[in-house]
Amino acid sequence: MAHFIWKETGLTADCASLEAMAARLEETAALMRRLAAEGFRLERHSDGQRISHTDNKIFEAYGFLNEESPVSQLNMLDKSTG
Repeated sequence: MAHFIWKETGLTADCASLEAMAARLEETAALMRRLAAEGFRLERHSDGQRISHTDNKIFEAYGFLNEESPVSQLNMLDKSTG
């Protein structure tokens, strides 16, 4: 399943004011809600939280880079073209 690992390392680190921090957090919350509405899921794994989707076309439409192993990606291609 296509996924990327979510690592929050300073979402508001570059904000100069509380208003800027609030705006950044609100924008991020809106994106997370939109992803949830589109069928994305959050999964907890030992290497971190993964945001995933079962439909690679929807995943790629958002411009996300698939962090799944190359072998798994090739297996998905075989299944979708076979």
